[in-house]
Amino acid sequence: MDSFGDLFRGMRAQGSLFGSSTLSPPWALDFVDGAPLTLCAVISGAGWIVTEGHPPVELRAGETAVVRGPAPFLFVDEVGTTAEPVACGEHCAVPEQGGTRYRRGWNDCGEGATTLVVGAYPVSGEISRRLLDALPVVLRVGAGGASDAVLDHLAAEVATDIPGQQVVLDRLLDWLLVCAVRDYFDRPDGEPPAWYAAQRDPVVGDALRLLHAEPAAPWSVATLAARTGVSRSTLAKRFADLVGEPPLTYLTGWRMTLAADLLTERESATVAEVARVVGYSDPFAFSVAFKRVRGVSPSTFRRTGALARSA
Repeated sequence: MDSFGDLFRGMRAQGSLFGSSTLSPPWALDFVDGAPLTLCAVISGAGWIVTEGHPPVELRAGETAVVRGPAPFLFVDEVGTTAEPVACGEHCAVPEQGGTRYRRGWNDCGEGATTLVVGAYPVSGEISRRLLDALPVVLRVGAGGASDAVLDHLAAEVATDIPGQQVVLDRLLDWLLVCAVRDYFDRPDGEPPAWYAAQRDPVVGDALRLLHAEPAAPWSVATLAARTGVSRSTLAKRFADLVGEPPLTYLTGWRMTLAADLLTERESATVAEVARVVGYSDPFAFSVAFKRVRGVSPSTFRRTGALARSA
């Protein structure tokens, strides 16, 4: 897993489908369930995404948008539409899917109809939070990129009603999400995190892949440089120039991100066990590092997370 792929760890669409048929104007969808990420793809027709405090964003056929939550947003046929908003997450969500499955359509809509596919993504943990922090409120991806092939598959799938369709749609949505974010980071006006651009460097990219593949290894700048085939000074300078921090500082931050998720996901694991998983044989040294990076001790972080989940 590389540093980009790691961001999508645990993020999977499950039953997240809206618009297996079409929407006839005027229409308005009010997404109120507070999903951290919502993926909106227009198969045919067009619509507008309206978020508070930001200009409306138009989506046309073959275009995709990723909306960062948890604030509600509207998906409408026209800005200022006369349609009464349908509250998605209340009236058109299926409760057993946790409020993330949408199936509402109008058949025989005629000219001007719009076909939408929307996937709502629960984002839990500190690893996936890095993705949210790197995205704008509305990320629009136009036609003509890597997403086109996925949209073609989506269009073919929503036009049928066959066994296993939901599984296929879920995986296509996952594929589309990765393509959309990657297209945004790669385009000239994109704002990718420093580590994303650094992955293309033959030296720093290799170093990042090693740190993500083996975070618990006893890394030093010297051993990392040896594995990447350059001198210690060359690696240290290129890494700091491209990533914005020294390699071992980056490693510590990544280890603490992994540890934060382990502390909340594995409630039976002791702090010492979590420390060993992320490369610390001494739980005290781990606790000091965790508090320096996160501002609280591992035990306090775990307790706070448990209280938040039970609230």
